[in-house]
Amino acid sequence: MVGRVGVIGSCMMDLVTYVERMPEAGETLVAPRFAMGFGGKGANQAVAAALLGSEVMMVAKIGGDPFGESTAANFRAHRIDCRFVEKVAGVSNGVAPIFVEPSGENRILIIKGANDHLRPADIDRAEADLVACDLILLQLEIPLETIYHAVALAARAGRAVLLNPAPANPALDLARLRGVTFLVPNQSELRILTNRPTETPAQAEAAARMLLASGIGHVIVTLGAAGALWVSASGTKPIPAVAVAAVDTTGAGDAFIGSFAHYYARSRDIAESLRWASRYAADAITRPGTQKSFADAARFAAFCAGL
Repeated sequence: MVGRVGVIGSCMMDLVTYVERMPEAGETLVAPRFAMGFGGKGANQAVAAALLGSEVMMVAKIGGDPFGESTAANFRAHRIDCRFVEKVAGVSNGVAPIFVEPSGENRILIIKGANDHLRPADIDRAEADLVACDLILLQLEIPLETIYHAVALAARAGRAVLLNPAPANPALDLARLRGVTFLVPNQSELRILTNRPTETPAQAEAAARMLLASGIGHVIVTLGAAGALWVSASGTKPIPAVAVAAVDTTGAGDAFIGSFAHYYARSRDIAESLRWASRYAADAITRPGTQKSFADAARFAAFCAGL
C-alpha cells in the first residue's frame, strides 16, 4: 500500500558552514568548508517521505528569487505534488545559515522570508487534496494562525495530523492544538512548551503527559542519541536509537518525522513506524547535509540489512 502524505510547511535554502569550533564574540575564524542544500522543516519531511515511496503533496510559499526557483525544481525532481507551492513576488526565499562542528552538533539561524506569507486561505485552497491524505504534517516555521487553521481543518475532516513544534515558540497556544494526533517535540521544545524540566526520560514523560491532558493524542519526544519516547493514554514506550558514528545531525529530526509519516500512512502501526523512523534518522546522520543525507528506499534497505 502506498500512503499519501500532505505537508504544510516551510522551504529553506540551507547555507552550511563546517567549523572547527564556533568563534567567540568579536573573533574571526577560517572555516574549512561551505555547502548549500535544500532545507526547511516542511520540505525536508516531504522529501524524506517521498524518497521512501509515499505520494507527497506540499503546501508552501517560495521566494521570487533564484532560491525559490531551485526549491520548486527540487520538489519536481522528487515527484512531490507542488500545485500548491506558490511564489511570493518581491520576497526572498527562506534561508537557514547552519554551523556544523566536528562532533556533528549544529547551530542554526532561520530567516523565514516567503514562509511567513503562508496563510489560512492557502490551506483552504488545498483543502480537498489535504483531506484525501493519510497524514498531514505541520511545523512552526510558518505563521501560527495557519497552523491553527490547518489543525481545525484536519479535525473536522477526521484526518490524522502531526505537529512538529519546531523551532520552539512560547506563544504556541496548546488550547488550539486539541485534536492533534501526534505532537513530536525534542527535549528542549518540550521544556519550552510545558515549562517543566525534561532532561531525563522520567521528566520528559511527565511533561508529555501534561500535553496529553490538553487534548493531544500522542506525544513522541525525540531524545537524540537516546532514541525517542512515545507517550499516550495507554502507556509509555521507549524507542531505542541505532548506534552510528554521527557526521552531521542537522536533518535528524526531519528524517525521523518524514520517515515516520511514510510508514504510518501506509500501515497505521505507530510502534513499527517509530522503529523504522529511528533507523532512518540514524542512517541520515552518517552523511553530511540535510535532504542530501536522506536515503531512498533501496539505500535505506541496504543500511538496515547491515544492522
